[in-house]
Amino acid sequence: MQEDFHYYATYCAGLIAGYSHEECLVIAFSDNFADCCTKTFLTGIKGPVVAATTQSAMEMSNAPTDFIGRQQITSIWSAFHFLPGDLYSKVKGAKPYRDKYHLICKPNSDLSVKTAKLAKGKSLEAIGLAMHVVSDTWAHQNFAGTPSLVINNMSDYIYEVFPDGREEKLVFWKNPGKPEDVDKGNYINSIFSPSENSIFNLGHGRAGHIPDYSFIKYRYMPAWGKYEEVFKDNPSDYMSAFTQLVYALKYYRGDYTDFQKDTYETEAVKKYESEIRGIFEKRQLFSNEDWKKFAKDHFGTDLPDFDMKKYDGEYEKAEGDAKKDTVLGRFFTAAIAQKTMVVHEIFASGNKLAGYSAIPKKVNRKGIIVDQESIREEEENKIFVSDSEVRK
Repeated sequence: MQEDFHYYATYCAGLIAGYSHEECLVIAFSDNFADCCTKTFLTGIKGPVVAATTQSAMEMSNAPTDFIGRQQITSIWSAFHFLPGDLYSKVKGAKPYRDKYHLICKPNSDLSVKTAKLAKGKSLEAIGLAMHVVSDTWAHQNFAGTPSLVINNMSDYIYEVFPDGREEKLVFWKNPGKPEDVDKGNYINSIFSPSENSIFNLGHGRAGHIPDYSFIKYRYMPAWGKYEEVFKDNPSDYMSAFTQLVYALKYYRGDYTDFQKDTYETEAVKKYESEIRGIFEKRQLFSNEDWKKFAKDHFGTDLPDFDMKKYDGEYEKAEGDAKKDTVLGRFFTAAIAQKTMVVHEIFASGNKLAGYSAIPKKVNRKGIIVDQESIREEEENKIFVSDSEVRK
């Protein structure tokens, strides 16, 4: 997903759920900021680099893809953008393949529920971050947040399916400076690399931004599925993501006592459903203006455009422990907690691709587990998630 959903649509979901304009701005900022918080940014403002929630193109191009390097990559992309759908699913193949297969993203997973519940009772920033992770499970499903040719590659045959049944083959080019053309079906994707662990084989790079566009329905052949055809209906999935966000936001407000998978707030969204579906189905790369109009028409609020640097000054001027009480400080705390939880769950399944958990462990029949109290202690003590990241 892009900022049109993570910021603008999330803001509108917050309004529908009953949050104030000011609260929605913080939630929406934090949701979209997960796509901006790189180690480069954190170094620039002297923030904790372990709180990185994404990597810039430059960072990825320079990232080593040895085992330790892949752990660092996977700990970020699996925790915040490609939440694993089932760490214990049965799949044939050698363990290295099974470990990568288990990182394939799916919505309505156990980890999605744990992500939502981890933010309960926490800050608005934590809620916004959780909403980013949960909504991305809908757009990024069928791809994994680890470099892998055998998982994330796909055939060259990807077709857009139109409402009238017509189909057109999409054409990908490799020039990132050339604009994508919706009308001609021309898009940008990553360069094919035969190397199993190439950074070009991370996430949905081989599919370009197609999973991030709400309007498109398409069929394609993923490597993990032995190149058998998969059909993806983005408008329907984005509608499910939106109604699930409203449900989650109402859960945080106390309207629901529990967050459960495969549950959606359709009643509160019902009066807006036709208009929202229209926004998702409109053939455009960004729907920012449509969401701003939606907020103005139905709630009378003016939604300012996303500003990545909006809270930099507040954080940089704060001293000592006061930094933790800023918008960015609370976001960093939430990011560390989320990353800690996901890396531990991956490690507890017997999979070391995201790093080694530092959380105190206890054992049950399924392996190593940890309770929520231990997670809270981990966050408070700032014991970080991987032995490949050394804190000062």
